[in-house]
Amino acid sequence: MTARPGGSATRTTTGPSDTAPPAAAGTGAARTLARCRGLVRPSLSAAIGRLHPWTAEMAAFSLGWCEAGGTPRVPSAEGKGVRQTLAVLCAEAVGAPGESAVAGAVAVELVHAFSLMHDDIMDGDGTRRRRETVWKAYGTGPAVLAGDALLALAVQILAEAPGTRTGAAVGRLSETLGELVRGQAQDLLFESRPWTGPGAVRLDEYRAMAELKTGTLLGCAAALGALTGGAPAGTVTALGLAGRHLGVAFQAVDDLLGIWGDPAVTGKPVHSDLRQHKKTFPVLAALAADPVHSRDLLALLDSARPLDGRRAEEAAALVDALGGRAATVAEARRHLDSARACLRSVPLAPESARELEGLLAFLLHRTV
Repeated sequence: MTARPGGSATRTTTGPSDTAPPAAAGTGAARTLARCRGLVRPSLSAAIGRLHPWTAEMAAFSLGWCEAGGTPRVPSAEGKGVRQTLAVLCAEAVGAPGESAVAGAVAVELVHAFSLMHDDIMDGDGTRRRRETVWKAYGTGPAVLAGDALLALAVQILAEAPGTRTGAAVGRLSETLGELVRGQAQDLLFESRPWTGPGAVRLDEYRAMAELKTGTLLGCAAALGALTGGAPAGTVTALGLAGRHLGVAFQAVDDLLGIWGDPAVTGKPVHSDLRQHKKTFPVLAALAADPVHSRDLLALLDSARPLDGRRAEEAAALVDALGGRAATVAEARRHLDSARACLRSVPLAPESARELEGLLAFLLHRTV
């Protein structure tokens, strides 16, 4: 592989395993996330500044930079920035400077913010990261408008990026947007389907939905980093596939946290997904594992009574006892192993490869 300015690219098969100590994995990943956010933040802020002042305020609020009304929030309540980090690391991994991926990183972060705004409206979620969601703070119509503005801005930012691969990058992002919509459509349709019987949601259907709704944007981030970094087609494909596997694992993590996560970390009530009767991987796995002994769980899920308090605790315990939690952890591990295999299948700069694998280890240890 030909090295580009910013570092050499050589094949590497070393990196932290999924048995690395959680604290060590978390510390290294936190540094990587902070470094990449710091690189992308000025351009992301400048992009938001191009919006109408009202939609810019809502965008800044959604990103955790300000309070409703525009007062700056110190410290900010921004997310981890996994997608923008993937874009930067994948550019560096193919031997390019991280700066080459900034336009792509900004674009995927804007698309991610847009998707969360609209998802929160469709799901009726009033809080995210322990704060009001945009529609709750500003109203449904304004939140839809702000999401639309972010989507348009994402495409514009990427289309304006210099380089010979801009057209291919915009094409990749456009394809990703279509997949995101299909994944969201599937997720919404799952809500009206029964828990058991011929019309029940199968685990393979859920995996396909998770790959579209969550995996496709992570895959796009990784692919854009490699693409704008000048990598050959095979490397772009491998890194994009690694991102998609990471996305399915990431969704599995979120499903675990949606039932057993600490509210101080998730910003949502304990057992929140069970309370909302969401068809998530742990519940579907529990029902599929033992149809006979899952009758008590099914009775709780199908009941017209609210699933809260002791009933939610009982449902969570049944999901665990039926193997739903263990199956979801195993699902995350499988996809992270697949992501790691993709990374090791192509020549990458060793330090960047270690950072990418450190990120995988960190995400795994969020689950246990």
